[in-house]
Amino acid sequence: MPSSPDTLLSDLHTSLEALQRTLSADLTLVRDGDALEALRVAYLGRSGRLTTIRRGIGSLPVAERPEAGRQINEAAARIESSFAEHATRLSRAALDAESAARVDVTGTVPWPRRGALHPLRQTIEAIVEPFQRRGFAVVLGTEIEEERTNFDALNIGPDHPAREGLDSFYLAPGTLLRTHTSPMQIRMMERHPAPVALLVPGAVYRRDAVDARHSPMFHQVEGLCVGEHVHFGHLREALLALCRHLFGAAQHVRLRPSFFPFTEPSAEVDTSCPGCDGSGCRTCGGSGWIEIGGAGMVHPQVLRNVGYDPERLTGWAFGVGVERIAMVRYGIDDIRTFFENDRSLLEQLG
Repeated sequence: MPSSPDTLLSDLHTSLEALQRTLSADLTLVRDGDALEALRVAYLGRSGRLTTIRRGIGSLPVAERPEAGRQINEAAARIESSFAEHATRLSRAALDAESAARVDVTGTVPWPRRGALHPLRQTIEAIVEPFQRRGFAVVLGTEIEEERTNFDALNIGPDHPAREGLDSFYLAPGTLLRTHTSPMQIRMMERHPAPVALLVPGAVYRRDAVDARHSPMFHQVEGLCVGEHVHFGHLREALLALCRHLFGAAQHVRLRPSFFPFTEPSAEVDTSCPGCDGSGCRTCGGSGWIEIGGAGMVHPQVLRNVGYDPERLTGWAFGVGVERIAMVRYGIDDIRTFFENDRSLLEQLG
């Protein structure tokens, strides 16, 4: 005589209770997460014990299947809860065991590695420091600039070679990666009345081939001082103080006549070689001097471009290459060293 629906549901209930008891016994033997996961698959996986029982719902009368499904779902929830509770117990046991482990305070441990500022960052801070002590502001600008601030306002005309695509990285018409940090000098003069005194450090970009002395991305620090009665002697003394701060009190400065569109008069800035005290060595190529940047008095047209009166105001500006100074300070002969992130070298320089 076939089983009645009530008998089939009763058998299902009995099977589910037996499955829960078996699971409780199996869980007492589990000691780690891998074993727990294997047991979970054995009960709840695609071919697991509860899945096998669930597949038997199809043998029940249609009217009894909802009740059978409800019982199986409740059993599945209880089984999932049992696994979760056991996982918590395993986690707590592992934590208790770790806490109870004895620590040998006399044992030796490796000395932790300590971080340090990158040599270029150290050099930028060294360049900025003497000017900050004299009240100069340090300002940062965007690395994406307009042609107006990067060229036009600095008296760099439309026919200047620097404006060609072969020398500059253009992102769109009228927009490029800045080729120097001078655009921030323009922006600050446009925003603030004179006097102004500021330093602008940052990365700049030019289409230079990579070699031991050149990189398409490098760093500059530019200085600007504009006010009444500012003259070239002030500039020379500022540069001398900078070189002596960077390389020692015995340094000398040499200013060689040059040309820059944004300064007049203009000069190349050399400092006596700190490696040989000016007598000539490999570092300076035997000349006794090392070029570090350019400088000059702010061109009257640049002052007009920002709304200043060149009849009343004068100013000086300079720009120095951070990598060039860092190479001298740290005795490095290849600019690529600063970008290769050799940890042993960085630890040594830091």
